[in-house]
Amino acid sequence: MHIIVNNTSMIPIYEQIMEQVKTAIINGELTEDTMLPSVRGLSKELKISALTVKKAYDNLEQEGFTVTVHGKGTFVAAANQDRIKEERQKEVEQDLERVIAKARRGGLSDAEIRGMFDILLGE
Repeated sequence: MHIIVNNTSMIPIYEQIMEQVKTAIINGELTEDTMLPSVRGLSKELKISALTVKKAYDNLEQEGFTVTVHGKGTFVAAANQDRIKEERQKEVEQDLERVIAKARRGGLSDAEIRGMFDILLGE
Protein backbone atom coordinates (compact mmCIF):
# COMPACT_ATOMS: atom_id res chain seq x y z
CA MET A 1 0.00 0.00 0.00
CA HIS A 2 1.38 3.36 -1.04
CA ILE A 3 0.14 6.44 0.81
CA ILE A 4 1.21 9.98 0.03
CA VAL A 5 0.52 12.84 2.42
CA ASN A 6 0.62 16.49 1.50
CA ASN A 7 1.77 18.51 4.51
CA THR A 8 0.75 21.78 2.85
CA SER A 9 -2.82 20.66 2.12
CA MET A 10 -5.75 22.14 4.02
CA ILE A 11 -7.04 18.56 4.43
CA PRO A 12 -5.87 17.05 7.74
CA ILE A 13 -3.30 14.27 7.33
CA TYR A 14 -5.50 11.65 9.02
CA GLU A 15 -8.24 12.41 6.46
CA GLN A 16 -5.75 12.11 3.60
CA ILE A 17 -4.77 8.66 4.89
CA MET A 18 -8.42 7.64 5.31
CA GLU A 19 -9.37 8.74 1.79
CA GLN A 20 -6.46 6.89 0.20
CA VAL A 21 -7.20 3.67 2.11
CA LYS A 22 -10.93 3.93 1.30
CA THR A 23 -10.16 4.51 -2.37
CA ALA A 24 -7.85 1.48 -2.44
CA ILE A 25 -10.59 -0.66 -0.85
CA ILE A 26 -13.33 0.63 -3.16
CA ASN A 27 -11.14 0.10 -6.23
CA GLY A 28 -10.27 -3.44 -5.13
CA GLU A 29 -6.58 -2.69 -4.62
CA LEU A 30 -6.96 -3.70 -0.97
CA THR A 31 -9.07 -6.80 -0.53
CA GLU A 32 -10.80 -8.39 2.43
CA ASP A 33 -8.44 -9.53 5.21
CA THR A 34 -5.47 -7.60 3.80
CA MET A 35 -3.36 -6.37 6.69
CA LEU A 36 -2.65 -2.64 6.76
CA PRO A 37 0.77 -1.42 7.86
CA SER A 38 1.17 -1.11 11.61
CA VAL A 39 0.46 2.27 13.15
CA ARG A 40 4.11 2.68 14.12
CA GLY A 41 5.36 1.42 10.77
CA LEU A 42 3.19 3.77 8.74
CA SER A 43 3.93 6.74 10.99
CA LYS A 44 7.65 6.10 10.60
CA GLU A 45 7.34 5.67 6.82
CA LEU A 46 5.31 8.87 6.43
CA LYS A 47 7.31 10.75 9.09
CA ILE A 48 4.18 11.71 11.00
CA SER A 49 2.83 11.11 14.50
CA ALA A 50 1.60 7.63 15.36
CA LEU A 51 -1.47 9.32 16.89
CA THR A 52 -2.37 10.69 13.44
CA VAL A 53 -2.23 7.22 11.90
CA LYS A 54 -4.18 5.78 14.84
CA LYS A 55 -6.91 8.41 14.36
CA ALA A 56 -7.17 7.49 10.67
CA TYR A 57 -7.33 3.76 11.47
CA ASP A 58 -9.90 4.30 14.24
CA ASN A 59 -12.12 6.33 11.91
CA LEU A 60 -11.80 3.72 9.15
CA GLU A 61 -12.92 1.10 11.64
CA GLN A 62 -15.86 3.24 12.80
CA GLU A 63 -16.95 3.59 9.17
CA GLY A 64 -16.74 -0.19 8.68
CA PHE A 65 -13.81 -0.29 6.26
CA THR A 66 -11.36 -1.99 8.61
CA VAL A 67 -11.27 -4.28 11.61
CA THR A 68 -8.58 -4.15 14.29
CA VAL A 69 -7.58 -7.34 16.05
CA HIS A 70 -5.78 -6.55 19.30
CA GLY A 71 -2.19 -7.74 19.11
CA LYS A 72 -2.45 -8.68 15.43
CA GLY A 73 -3.13 -5.47 13.52
CA THR A 74 -5.66 -3.72 11.34
CA PHE A 75 -7.26 -5.56 8.42
CA VAL A 76 -9.58 -4.66 5.57
CA ALA A 77 -13.11 -5.59 6.62
CA ALA A 78 -15.33 -7.93 4.65
CA ALA A 79 -16.59 -6.09 1.60
CA ASN A 80 -19.86 -4.39 2.31
CA GLN A 81 -21.15 -3.76 -1.21
CA ASP A 82 -23.80 -1.31 0.03
CA ARG A 83 -21.15 0.78 1.81
CA ILE A 84 -18.88 0.71 -1.24
CA LYS A 85 -21.76 1.77 -3.51
CA GLU A 86 -22.68 4.54 -1.07
CA GLU A 87 -19.08 5.84 -1.03
CA ARG A 88 -18.92 5.83 -4.83
CA GLN A 89 -22.26 7.65 -5.00
CA LYS A 90 -21.02 10.22 -2.47
CA GLU A 91 -17.92 10.90 -4.58
CA VAL A 92 -20.00 11.37 -7.74
CA GLU A 93 -22.42 13.68 -5.92
CA GLN A 94 -19.51 15.84 -4.76
CA ASP A 95 -18.14 15.98 -8.32
CA LEU A 96 -21.56 16.91 -9.70
CA GLU A 97 -21.97 19.65 -7.08
CA ARG A 98 -18.66 21.17 -8.21
CA VAL A 99 -19.68 20.96 -11.89
CA ILE A 100 -23.08 22.54 -11.22
CA ALA A 101 -21.50 25.36 -9.21
CA LYS A 102 -19.01 25.97 -12.05
CA ALA A 103 -21.81 26.00 -14.63
CA ARG A 104 -23.85 28.48 -12.57
CA ARG A 105 -20.80 30.72 -12.15
CA GLY A 106 -20.51 30.59 -15.93
CA GLY A 107 -24.04 31.92 -16.26
CA LEU A 108 -25.79 28.70 -17.30
CA SER A 109 -29.38 28.19 -16.19
CA ASP A 110 -30.57 25.02 -14.49
CA ALA A 111 -32.46 24.12 -17.68
CA GLU A 112 -29.27 24.46 -19.73
CA ILE A 113 -27.35 22.33 -17.21
CA ARG A 114 -30.09 19.65 -17.32
CA GLY A 115 -29.98 19.76 -21.10
CA MET A 116 -26.23 19.11 -21.03
CA PHE A 117 -26.71 16.16 -18.68
CA ASP A 118 -29.43 14.73 -20.94
CA ILE A 119 -27.16 15.02 -23.98
CA LEU A 120 -24.25 13.41 -22.15
CA LEU A 121 -26.49 10.62 -20.85
CA GLY A 122 -27.68 10.01 -24.41
CA GLU A 123 -31.31 10.87 -23.78
